[in-house]
Amino acid sequence: MDGKHIVIRPPPNSGSYYFNYKGTFSLVLLAVVDADYKFVYVDVGCNGRISDGGVFRNSSLYTAMERNCLNTPEAEPLPGRSMPVPFAFVADDAFPLKNYIQKPYIMRSLTKEKRIFNYRLSRARRVVENAFGILANRFRIFMQPINLHPEKVEAVVLACICLHNFLRSRSTARNIYTPPGSLDEEATATGIITPGEWRQSQTPQGMIRFPQQAHGRGLDSAKSIRDELCAFYCSKDGELPWQWKIA
Repeated sequence: MDGKHIVIRPPPNSGSYYFNYKGTFSLVLLAVVDADYKFVYVDVGCNGRISDGGVFRNSSLYTAMERNCLNTPEAEPLPGRSMPVPFAFVADDAFPLKNYIQKPYIMRSLTKEKRIFNYRLSRARRVVENAFGILANRFRIFMQPINLHPEKVEAVVLACICLHNFLRSRSTARNIYTPPGSLDEEATATGIITPGEWRQSQTPQGMIRFPQQAHGRGLDSAKSIRDELCAFYCSKDGELPWQWKIA
């Protein structure tokens, strides 16, 4: 799960409605990405002056998760463990810690085990970073602020996402759209990451990231789930051979 500001030119008579924390005008794109770099949920159109937490709370995803309407699998223990752990979205500090959202430990006085958890979480989040990076670099309209009416911007963004998913879904198109080397690659024996080519490209000016903000202490149950995941990633059943060296 991640979110980006889609920067637009100031619309006539908009006042401060789309004014964001960067001093520009934007709409917000909130998205969930699967393991194949495809967008499985998007919410676009919320004005940029609303905080990132507010964007999520106003989304249909938040409502569905709070009401447990997504038919997610039941919580179950991890291998070698006894505590049931729910399936959860992976996010960063722009989102709140919840039973169904896991985010890193704050970067202060971390134990080695917590550093490993943060590494494993960032490893999973790399997928959504790559999806957004490919989207922004392949569809060049995101390289500069979009000079269209906000309603048309919403349509353009959704069309780009549909095309992105279509191209990722066809094997022939996928090899052209995202050829070898375009995405981050990790050597499974060493954990060494080769950055994708999109990271070397010009930084898009029409798509900027959410600010990293704290969202309170989080529910005790969510923190217990995070601690259980941390313990699992540091156990013989859940560890990666190279993670201790990296952490």
